[in-house]
Formats: sequence, C-alpha cells, structure tokens
Amino acid sequence: MPFYHKLGTIPHKRHTTFKKPDGGYYYEQLFGTEGFSGMASLLYHVHRPTQVKEILGSRDVSPKIAVEKNITSRMLQGWNVKPAKDYLDSRIPVLVNNDLHISLAAPQESQKDYFYKNADADEMIFVHKGSGTLRTFLGNIPFGYGDYLVVPRGMIYQIEFDKEDNRLFIVDSFSPIYTPKRYRNHFGQLLEHSPFCERDLRAPQDLETHDEKGDFHLKIRKEGVLHEVVYATHPFDVIGWDGYNFPYAFNIKDFEPITGRVHQPPPVHQTFEAHNFVVCSFCPRLYDYHPEAVPAPYNHSNIDSDEVLYYVDGDFMSRNHVDKGFISLHPAGIPHGPHPGAMERSIGQTKTEELAVMVDTFKPLRLTQAALDINDDTYWKSWVE
Repeated sequence: MPFYHKLGTIPHKRHTTFKKPDGGYYYEQLFGTEGFSGMASLLYHVHRPTQVKEILGSRDVSPKIAVEKNITSRMLQGWNVKPAKDYLDSRIPVLVNNDLHISLAAPQESQKDYFYKNADADEMIFVHKGSGTLRTFLGNIPFGYGDYLVVPRGMIYQIEFDKEDNRLFIVDSFSPIYTPKRYRNHFGQLLEHSPFCERDLRAPQDLETHDEKGDFHLKIRKEGVLHEVVYATHPFDVIGWDGYNFPYAFNIKDFEPITGRVHQPPPVHQTFEAHNFVVCSFCPRLYDYHPEAVPAPYNHSNIDSDEVLYYVDGDFMSRNHVDKGFISLHPAGIPHGPHPGAMERSIGQTKTEELAVMVDTFKPLRLTQAALDINDDTYWKSWVE
C-alpha cells in the first residue's frame, strides 16, 4: 500500500546494528515484493526468522474445475456454502482463473493451533458477517461487517473471530492489490477526487512481540499446495518495523459514491485493482438527477470481461430476486442488463440502498464443482418475458 507506516522500536538507520537492552542484536528482515523494487517494509525480529525445525506433511488444495469454458450466466447462492470449523478448511473456491481465485468461507472457529502464510497470493477478505481481530506479525487490526482486509502475500497471520457465525468473500490475487492508479498522484497519494483517502484506511496497531521458543506450527500455501512446517520461535517476535508493505482494512461504508445527472458506469465504483481484474464497491447513493434519467444500468455487452457481483445488503434494483450472499456471474461474450420490469421501476426513484462487491476479470473464469452445487440453474433464462 503506497503510504508509510511504522510500529514499535526501530534503529535510526536501516541495515545497521540494533542492540537489545540486555545484550545481543535484533535481526533485520526485508519484507518486500517484486524482488527489491516493489513495496517493502523492514522488520526487526527478536530471533532469526529463518529457524525451521521440522517439515511436516503437504496436501493439494488447488481448485478442482468442473466447467472449463463457460458462456452461461449464473446465480450462486453463496450462503448455501456449509460452515466449517477450521478457517482454511472453510475457504471454498467457486470461480477461478490464472489471475485470481474467488472463494466463499463460513468459518466457525478462530485459528488457535497454527499460523498461516499465503506465499502465492495477496488476499482481499471481505467480511460479510462476523467480527474479530486480524493478528499479524506486523500488528493487529480489529474488523467487522463491511470490512475489506487486504493482506499482502507472505504475511504471517491468524484470524480470531468473536463468534461462530461468520461469512467471508475472499479474492486471492496472484498479483499485488493496489488502489486505482487514476486516483493517485505520481507520489502514490490518493487525490482529492478519489472516493476514499488514506484517512479511511486502517493500518495495523497493537504490535505483539513474543519472545518464545518452542514448536510453532505454520501452514504455508505455495503453488496450490498447503505445506506444514514447524518454527523454532514464535512468528510474532517483531519488535518494530517501518515501510509500505503491510496489511490494512477499509470499510465499504467509507467509500463515497460518485454520482451524476445520468447513470454512471461501473468504473466510478472502483476500489482496488490488480493484474487483469478490478474490484468495485456499490454503495447506498443518490440516483441520477437529470429529469429524464433512467437510474437502472443500461444493457451492456461483456466482450472483454467476466462480471461477478456479490450481493451484500439492501435493495438490488436491477434484479428481480436476489438475497444476501448471492453471486451473479455474467460471462464475456453475451450481453446482460436489468431484469424485465427493473428499468421501468427505477424511473423516478431518487436513491438506492444497495451494497455489493463487484469483481470484473479480463480473462474468463472457470467454475468449480462447489460453484455448481450452489448454482440456480434457471438464472440464465430469467430475462425472457
């Protein structure tokens, strides 16, 4: 994330000795992306962060594809994904390609016995239901309904939930997740016309520093395989850090919608971008104020992208029947638009209370068997009058 943050105690100069009060030294680690040219932070550990005591088993967690090439519009009933106790076991991939995986999760228990690192992907975890704390080796972030949690690849973390009833919409991105370039100046600062600013982003606080030796289990995802290793020291032993590479939270309700006299296209709702896909936030907003405006979105052809819309809350003006947790997939190659009657109903309306997360991908998405298991197989013909 392109703004500077620091926590804890750090030396005056980087790459210099940093002595412990009782003797010995802290150990510096570069936590960076794209070699030495991307976002990076410098971490200072109580113990060497390289002490692997044991390598245990591995298991393949790569998605199993059921539909390779899709032209059918789909409506997935997301909350039909069954809850699972373990956080990682609860993550069910439904729509995937080589740029990202979209998963649903309904975890019931906090991570207690292990730490997790995704070495494959940045993660964007949207909290649809539940609350708790994202604990990381760079500090902690409390979260709740409507929060996007952006977790860079390689981040060691645990998630603690306050209760058993949780629902998450997760995007694993195989490229870095950024805020939109058109909303940033050449220094990386979010501009005045951006629908949110750095003040809305919640960086880690409450840095935990554990000076502990023992057996600490870490699960690492790499190349679609979940490896389990044992560290000799507690992963959360950072005494201080500074830099630009760290997790953060952004609540969807802090997104300020851009409106106009006539209907605005989806890019005005853009919140994040990565290689070959974007994420948009559709939030409660005033409708268009031209006297003859049609608030409903116009029919449009998906030629270059698959469009995924995750319905969070409120009234979904362009659809005749959706519920919380539903996911619509409108694939490239066929047009889509409001359901019959939706355009007419929208005329004269002054506002919407809809809340949704959209993911537009520029490469086709494949469907897993889990997606087909929660698919409404009649949705594709719901435009026929």
